[in-house]
Amino acid sequence: MTKILITGANGQIGQILTKELSTTNIVYPTDINTSNQCRFLDILDKDKLFKFIEENNITQIYHLAAILSAKGEQSPILTWQINMNGLINILEAGRIYKLNKIFFPSTIAVFGLNVNQELTPNFAALHPSTVYGISKASGENWCQYYYDKYNLDVRSIRYPGVIGWQTLPGGGTTDYAIDIFHQLIKNKIYTCFLDKDIKLPMLYMDDAIRATLELMHTAKENIKIRTSYNIAGCSFTPSELFEKIKYYLGNDLSINYNADFRNEIAKTWPYVIDDNEARKDWQWQPAFDLDNIVQDMLKHLKT
Repeated sequence: MTKILITGANGQIGQILTKELSTTNIVYPTDINTSNQCRFLDILDKDKLFKFIEENNITQIYHLAAILSAKGEQSPILTWQINMNGLINILEAGRIYKLNKIFFPSTIAVFGLNVNQELTPNFAALHPSTVYGISKASGENWCQYYYDKYNLDVRSIRYPGVIGWQTLPGGGTTDYAIDIFHQLIKNKIYTCFLDKDIKLPMLYMDDAIRATLELMHTAKENIKIRTSYNIAGCSFTPSELFEKIKYYLGNDLSINYNADFRNEIAKTWPYVIDDNEARKDWQWQPAFDLDNIVQDMLKHLKT
């Protein structure tokens, strides 16, 4: 049976991915935060990482540990160290122990203002404006390098904003799209840290998990991109999301806009993502649009 190490398993995606993978694999969820039955593992401690892999006969790694965009700007050097040096340790482990597959999550933060924000292609030039984006863009190239030089089967997705009811916001610029549900249900008012017309690509958690597993289950010869694949769900603004929630929850809701530094980050990101390469290579297809997302979020959070 496949033995999978998950780093950053207490994160937004990690918690859900751990549950999904545990149904058919032996999974070792790890984090520096050891709640939710995660084992402690510091990805910067190369010796202990390698020892963990060797002692547990790990065959695959889902490397989710990272500092995200908004928190990253508060501690840029630490963010670089964790996001970059941690990945190098994972890739080296893959090379030395000849692991079957490694998953590395990238992000739309790798893009900058130089791209076509209306429909950002997979092979656009990467000029990120945050240390988070810089670390992920560099990480994509390291993944390509390890595939080319060592034939290490590393696979990657550029996640847009991920929305889910299962976890609370985790420090990302797109996390308003989760927090708004909690605040409107509880208090009927929300103060948004982005301007009302900032349009960003989003992906529902169900689609994000399915995309990850579909990519990892695709035959190796069908994976044509070894940096990272664009994937998209739907794009919307804070005001569009608010109006859709109000449609289902009632007219007694209100929203204020108080843009902070995260608004400047969001301005550099794509409005819409072109994910034709993923659709072509491994038949990616999102299932949730804005209306589906709002209905499913409210169904789970109101119970």
